[in-house]
Amino acid sequence: MTTEIPDGNASLEDRSLGGLDAEQREVASTLAGPLCVLAGAGTGKTRAITHRIAYGVHSGVYSPQRLLAVTFTARAAAEMRSRLRDLGVGNVQARTFHAAALRQLQFFWPQAVGGTLPNLLDHKAQMIAEAARRLRLSTDRASIRDLASEIEWAKVSMLTPANYLENAQDRGNPGGFDLTAVARVFQSYEDVKTDRNVIDFEDVLLITVGILQEDPKVAATVREQYRHFVVDEYQDVSPLQQRLLELWLGGRDELCVVGDASQTIYSFTGASPKHLLGFKAMYPNANVVKLIRDYRSTPQVVKLANDLLAARRSGGPVADAAWASPLKLVAQRSAGPVPEFTECSDDEAEAATAALKIRGLMDAGVPASEIAVLFRTNGQSEAYEQALASAGIGYQLRGGERFFARKEVRDAILQLRAATRAAAESAPQPLGQLVRDIVASLGYTDSAPHSGGALRERWESLAALVALADELVLSRGPQFTLSDFVNELQERSLAQHAPTVQGVTLASLHAAKGLEWDAVFLVGLSEGLMPISFADTPEAVDEERRLLYVGITRAREHLALSWSTARTPGGRANRKPSRFLDGLRPDSVMSSSARGKGPAPRRKAAVPASCRVCGSMLSSGAERKVGRCDQCPPSYEEQTFNALREWRKEVALSADVPAFVVFTDATLTAIAEARPSSLEELALLAGIGPSKLERYGEAVLAVLVESSVL
Repeated sequence: MTTEIPDGNASLEDRSLGGLDAEQREVASTLAGPLCVLAGAGTGKTRAITHRIAYGVHSGVYSPQRLLAVTFTARAAAEMRSRLRDLGVGNVQARTFHAAALRQLQFFWPQAVGGTLPNLLDHKAQMIAEAARRLRLSTDRASIRDLASEIEWAKVSMLTPANYLENAQDRGNPGGFDLTAVARVFQSYEDVKTDRNVIDFEDVLLITVGILQEDPKVAATVREQYRHFVVDEYQDVSPLQQRLLELWLGGRDELCVVGDASQTIYSFTGASPKHLLGFKAMYPNANVVKLIRDYRSTPQVVKLANDLLAARRSGGPVADAAWASPLKLVAQRSAGPVPEFTECSDDEAEAATAALKIRGLMDAGVPASEIAVLFRTNGQSEAYEQALASAGIGYQLRGGERFFARKEVRDAILQLRAATRAAAESAPQPLGQLVRDIVASLGYTDSAPHSGGALRERWESLAALVALADELVLSRGPQFTLSDFVNELQERSLAQHAPTVQGVTLASLHAAKGLEWDAVFLVGLSEGLMPISFADTPEAVDEERRLLYVGITRAREHLALSWSTARTPGGRANRKPSRFLDGLRPDSVMSSSARGKGPAPRRKAAVPASCRVCGSMLSSGAERKVGRCDQCPPSYEEQTFNALREWRKEVALSADVPAFVVFTDATLTAIAEARPSSLEELALLAGIGPSKLERYGEAVLAVLVESSVL
């Protein structure tokens, strides 16, 4: 839906409310707060709230200078300002939280603090690196990025270095450091900023909150200036932003919030939908309006989105309490093509299939700029960059660097090039292993890291280089040398400088939030990527489901969903489609390798695993390995589990590898509970592949026999 330029001869109601549906009109004509708008994807929420502002200004209820509209991105704020100008109220302020707070801070700093406002720090990396050096901690680019993200989370959660440790026990090991070290880096970072007389973006909010709390005159001035507030994407507010909003309001309730809990995908940054979901409890007299008419997507796309959320099963009391009942969208567009589900033999085939379909859409008249390929991690982009470049299709990367521009990739190529002479003069070694050995110094391991963030993205990039080396040996023959590989990388790097204008968009699902295209390709929808492998709690799996929902609802008309059964051509086909597709994809799918060879064999849709004790759905990989949810007690004997752990520890020490590389705790638990008596029974357990069965099977059975005698 588009915003019309108001007709000066029309009535006020027609000019401000014309063209709105019944629910949008209710939003736009409810000028007194508090008002909560629950708006599903594609339901015209921005249209509704901008018309509300325009109607309020034109009717004299609002003074344009005394209303502040707040959103979360500069792009969204710019779009809102543009729409308000079209509606004749261009003097209304529409800003991000940070921009609004910075403007106030610049104005009030001299009288509230004195002197000149410190410089604003654009990037934390240099300061965090300095903070770590002061503590004599070794860091690299990836760990610094993860530390920066963790410090940002702590600050928007209103934590300090002093109380971070007690409030971050479930945060894992950010950047590979224990939480005590992270707290020390946090304090050191604050000290470095003080020494340099700079503040970061979180400080802008924190200092503004501090001034408003401690200076009644400043608070009174701000509250006199702004009498009405509109907050978009309210499901994404952090505790710090919510506190700032409360201080702006000063106990008043002239507030309109808009959001959709089903699009909460930034919990890792501190965002929480609890303020949106608890709005009625906070303001008992609030009006609540639901926008469910989807004007963006076809009925086929809308049905898939609705079905995805409806398929969610219980994840336990904590997860269930955090899961909001989704809005059921009602499509308003005419029918379109049915979403396509495609199983491919490997990642390369999946990318080639997507490129082929994209070429077909473009030939049918769909502009390249109206096509997007969305994936879970930026490390997946390389295959699609290459496939599109090979097909002569321009593309643009959104929210991430081009693959060959990433620092870890550039460093890897430099090391590979430096190693070519030594490799030529030494005894021949398989290219794949040689590449693995060289990039190991940059952080590559045979097993993916269990954490997310920059460490995972770096590993994905290096793993893509290793996979490419394996693929080239298969296609070019064992005579393909390291020098040949380096030359191939150079050629691919040059070939992938594709035009960025009017190109197909390549983006992560997170970067796609707030955008939409005529055609969307959701790729890599296999277990371990969707949901991501480190989503190991029911709440984290629920967020992954919401992330896929956001991806589906980006599509207006054409939607394609795909996955591959193996990472590399000729590799073992041990991947499975995402559990989120269970019940959504048809019983049979056409794999890319079977095109032209008749229909693929019919397969029964997988049934989500359930707890063998209580019957609830198992949401994490660890739970599915064990066959039991976290809420139900284990059934193994303690002495058996301890014996298995001691055996694993000895094996890991002798092999000089982390213990989880041998077997994860979840696999050990499954073994202890099942107590297999033969290799055949052991092989049936999740996490026991052929190589591990061959390497450790007899020893595991011996441990079980010995522990039963004790």
